[in-house]
Amino acid sequence: MTQQANPLDIAVVGMAGIFPGAKDINSFWQNIESGKSALSDVPPGRWDIEYYDPSNVGAERFYCKRGGFVDEIATFDAPSFGIMPVAIDYGEPDQFLTLKTAAEALEDAGGAKSLIDDPTRVGVILGRGGYYTSGMARLDQRVRVLEQVVTTIKEVIPDVSGDDLMKVRESFRKALGPEHPEAMIGLVPNLAASRIANRLDLQGPAYTVDAACASSLVAIDHATKELASKRLDVVITGGTNHAHDVTFWSVFTQLGALSPSETIRPFDRRADGLLIGEGTGIFVLERLEDAIANNHRVYAVIKGVGVASDGRDTSLMKPKLEGQLLSLKRAWESSQIDPASVGLIEAHGAGTPIGDRTELATLREFFGPSIEDVANEPNHPDRAVVGSVKSMIGHAMAAAGAAGMMKAILSLHNKTLPPTLNCQEPISTLSQSKFRVLEKSIPWESSGSNRIAGVSAFGFGGINAHVVLEESPSSTARSPISTSNSQFDKLYELAGIQRPKVTISPIRAEESGEKVLVMAGDSISELALRLSEMSDEDLISSAKSQISEVPSGTYRIAVINPNQKKLTLVRKIVSQNKSWRGRNDIWISSNPMLSKEKGGRIAFVFPGVEPTFSPQVDDVAELLGHPAPDIESSGVIGFQAAAIITVGRLLNEALLKARVRPDLVSGHSIGELTAVLVSGMIPSSEYDSFIASMDLSRVAMPNTLFGAVGASKRVAQEAIAGLDDVVVSHDNCPHQSIICGDEVQVRTALEKLRKQKVLCQELPFRSGFHSPMFKPYLGAIMEKFHSLTLIEPSCEIWSATICEPYPKDINEVRTLAERHLLEPVRFTELVQNLYEAGVRAFIQVGIGSLTGFVDDTLNSKDVLTLDAASAKRKGLDQLRAVLLGLWVEGVDGIDFNALIRGDITTKRSEYKSERYLKLGAPLIRLGENAQKISRGPVNFG
Repeated sequence: MTQQANPLDIAVVGMAGIFPGAKDINSFWQNIESGKSALSDVPPGRWDIEYYDPSNVGAERFYCKRGGFVDEIATFDAPSFGIMPVAIDYGEPDQFLTLKTAAEALEDAGGAKSLIDDPTRVGVILGRGGYYTSGMARLDQRVRVLEQVVTTIKEVIPDVSGDDLMKVRESFRKALGPEHPEAMIGLVPNLAASRIANRLDLQGPAYTVDAACASSLVAIDHATKELASKRLDVVITGGTNHAHDVTFWSVFTQLGALSPSETIRPFDRRADGLLIGEGTGIFVLERLEDAIANNHRVYAVIKGVGVASDGRDTSLMKPKLEGQLLSLKRAWESSQIDPASVGLIEAHGAGTPIGDRTELATLREFFGPSIEDVANEPNHPDRAVVGSVKSMIGHAMAAAGAAGMMKAILSLHNKTLPPTLNCQEPISTLSQSKFRVLEKSIPWESSGSNRIAGVSAFGFGGINAHVVLEESPSSTARSPISTSNSQFDKLYELAGIQRPKVTISPIRAEESGEKVLVMAGDSISELALRLSEMSDEDLISSAKSQISEVPSGTYRIAVINPNQKKLTLVRKIVSQNKSWRGRNDIWISSNPMLSKEKGGRIAFVFPGVEPTFSPQVDDVAELLGHPAPDIESSGVIGFQAAAIITVGRLLNEALLKARVRPDLVSGHSIGELTAVLVSGMIPSSEYDSFIASMDLSRVAMPNTLFGAVGASKRVAQEAIAGLDDVVVSHDNCPHQSIICGDEVQVRTALEKLRKQKVLCQELPFRSGFHSPMFKPYLGAIMEKFHSLTLIEPSCEIWSATICEPYPKDINEVRTLAERHLLEPVRFTELVQNLYEAGVRAFIQVGIGSLTGFVDDTLNSKDVLTLDAASAKRKGLDQLRAVLLGLWVEGVDGIDFNALIRGDITTKRSEYKSERYLKLGAPLIRLGENAQKISRGPVNFG
């Protein structure tokens, strides 16, 4: 008698992927949710069109030419991973895509700093088929095909001369390109996993698993067992497949498995075969108890995994119900979840008639027949949903399980039931089961318990795997920045302004001319001694344009572009045992506030609208793979607000990439919304839809005026006494406040202040934010806001309305959102309370006045203020200055290289840092060399 096992409870804390039509998991989900097909004709370079013949079913020609391909998005930045660029031309492309995707998944999980304590307890286990892939095919052309060509010529033309054969060899080799023996290690199949461990310095087991189409889920089975046994603490797992070689297509042609109609139709009675896809999907897993203890975001929880084989049968090709059923039984028994609670099955669903019918029979057998009340209603909402992502991307083979699992996890995470394409005429047995297929995505309503999904992957030869997933009770998504121009286009249209046509020349990271001097020691006196021993020339020459690593030591110095004048100042400050925080691009700390011993906290503060807005961030966007933000100074406040939020999210992503994570986030005015977004409280996809649906012209209110007052809130309140339609809308700092209200009355107050010698100025905004004047416009905005999903944030959010952390209760958060729009910004009090809460570093994640406000408010306190963007300095240089300031104050683990794109030496101009991978091995064509050979003494005709 077997003992009941405990549920696995393995948390998925990070994900990344590249699949047809989707360069990342967010675009992958958007395609799924919208029902977008990413299938296309085979692109040039994968295989030659000569192989296509719709009337042929032999080994040498293919009757189908459609599938799923990633050629347009498969890029890799070799230098950033310390890999010679030549390696990517001669190695297997899946190795580089898995490395890139694994790094992205770790970053999505919060970065190695927050996730990995002991690299010896981090493993890499990937599903990868033993298919004939493009790197090996290109080697085969050099070794076998060339010799076959020469041998055939000799046999057909016995009198051919040795010189002519040598010409053939030389021309063929020239077409192949030079040999690179040093790159041949890239053809070893298990390097798909080992290269990740090597480049990311992970010292647990690293290996690949081949279980055909079930490879990804079998790898995940291995990963969960390693975690459950506590042999490992973190596992990077998933699957990869980028095999579109002609030999692979030939196998599926001869098996008759490809769709003659070139359409993949899972669970449709018209289904006639599959389409070949590809992709890489990576998951970062850790035990749920550890994820909760470490406050890691959890996408979903793996509750059970089951693996089984079909056993003996008449054919290795024929799927067997009993084997599939056993894998489901093992997974659900392990999960200790009632199968009746399932809401979604992401099926194998490859679009082959016998495969789909067998799988539906398996589902009916395991989950039971349809409920009597809905037996005659195939689309009844009480039915669970079954689907297959293969209808959108094709059959990704060894990565198919990873694609299906990613789809199911994102469905749980986004509480959405996804559609399946091309199933307008379902197989009749579908209605006899408990399942239905959706044509469009719908909200996944909860019955009060956690949502549950199952994922299947069934491989050739009868290897079957199934995973049971449960939604996370507290998932906090981080989606990439949307730089779509649609919301800006709409805003210009509504405002009646012609959109300017702006051509932007991006600034590349490697063009930076700034050099940095960094020093560290165990005491200030040690630093003073070293400074006295070294001449200015020696110190200046030791400054570097790229910081590959920083020295160790508690007390630190950083100087940007050191010169004699700066070094004289540095020596003076150090000799006086003082701190110096950023003026003249010098950082020195005699009391590192952010060290582990001192425990100072870091706050990201996001700015609001400013009179001028021109941050230099194009190079940051380029580094992160985003379009340059659409920045244009405009009197349309809604446009500038949208751009400010985009820039804030961009800079936040860059700081996270450099392993700088805030202890809390806050914001000033519209910046508080940016803080909410980066915390994950509002899913980015919903926010973007929210903004796109709003009439942004409403934020411009006639007859309303803001006035900046160069004095405290008290002085401003005295000036507006007796003016009923004016309020103090912003208490920014002891020497600045803002009043808002009726245009005439605001000007009256400003004139009164000028007579008192108080500096004041009208501001070019007419929104009425943070005042009762905005109340008539509140209804439509809040109605849309109340429709947004609010989830637990990834870190504390502090409100400038109540000057304390956001409430835990969702309804209280919604109420606070209303108050935020109608009540004053109490930034002075917020800063004081943040200091009392232990914040010692305030990073303005954007461009604005917030660091000045903080300095004015805490002028007698020991704090660090840093600006993440500047109007005068390149974006990456400014971010590096932020990293230097944090490092000097005791922050360890910063990745300075994360904000350097590739090799910045002069060699950089010889090649593009990020390059498209060679995914195919097309026919070798000799071109003009063939004509030169044919004009020789031998007649090749």
